[in-house]
Amino acid sequence: MKFTRFTVNSEIHTGVVTDDAIKEIKGNLFGDWEYTGQTFSRSDVKLLAPLEPNQIIGIGANYVSNVEDLPSELPEIPVFFFKPTSSVIGPEEEIVIPAGIEQVKFESELAIVIGKEAKNVPEADVLDYVFGYTVGNDVTAPQYFHQDGHWTIGKSFDTFTPLGPVIETEIDPLNVKVEAKLNDVEKQNSATELMIIPIRKMVSYLTTVMTLKPGDVILTGSPVGAELVGAGDVIECGIKEVGTLRNTFTAARENAKTY
Repeated sequence: MKFTRFTVNSEIHTGVVTDDAIKEIKGNLFGDWEYTGQTFSRSDVKLLAPLEPNQIIGIGANYVSNVEDLPSELPEIPVFFFKPTSSVIGPEEEIVIPAGIEQVKFESELAIVIGKEAKNVPEADVLDYVFGYTVGNDVTAPQYFHQDGHWTIGKSFDTFTPLGPVIETEIDPLNVKVEAKLNDVEKQNSATELMIIPIRKMVSYLTTVMTLKPGDVILTGSPVGAELVGAGDVIECGIKEVGTLRNTFTAARENAKTY
């Protein structure tokens, strides 16, 4: 099923996407929900990020170019980082380049949405705790990376985590391709088999450190090909089985604060 959030007449709704319509639902997306009986035409709604995440966790440098490049030994401690929920936007919303810089980096990613509380989960059972998958764009301002290696500021600006267009619950995350087109030119196109830390190992490891909750989003890393972009550029991050997440980059307003 494909779940999404959307607005109609300034009211926020949740629904299930069909071929030509969205059927509204009510209740707990990760628990008990039901159809309301109300249906909206897709042309009459504005799609939002498909959920309001509980928290957002990313992993860095997680793809190689070819299967032959996969390391024989995995890192003892993967490079994880957090992104604030205030950085989330939806399809067709503008990504704002912070004042004082001219370019930021796009990073198309498969995003995991956790569906139930998970602690100390064995790798073999990880997918049982996943609700579904969406497309994420881990926008980054490397100019704000700390000299000692801290990434938080460079990952945290408002609008730096586009998500969408839907949460798809019925795909095989181990057999999809993560793609990106910049101004209609393909920049990324890699199968998830090129991940250095595979999905099961990634999520299992996280559950040994922290308790994952329903609504947590895990950004699983970006394929080779991400690059710096500027105001006016249009990025389309996509996974065929989920859909396309399209956003335009824009410059910050002139009166935005700089430090």
